[in-house]
Amino acid sequence: MACESTVKCTCSYPCPRRGKCCECVAYHRRNGEVPGCFFSAAGEKTYDRSIENLYRDYKKNG
Repeated sequence: MACESTVKCTCSYPCPRRGKCCECVAYHRRNGEVPGCFFSAAGEKTYDRSIENLYRDYKKNG
């Protein structure tokens, strides 16, 4: 599958996968996490990429 990022990365964490969506999603999925771009701006800044935190963030900001 070809994968090219065509959107601006909203994650503020500096890492080698920043802006490389497929690599980022695969990395977080392997670790049972969710990429930062799924969170609200406030939720992303916590750097807590857990599914539980995504749920809390969605309930608070959704």
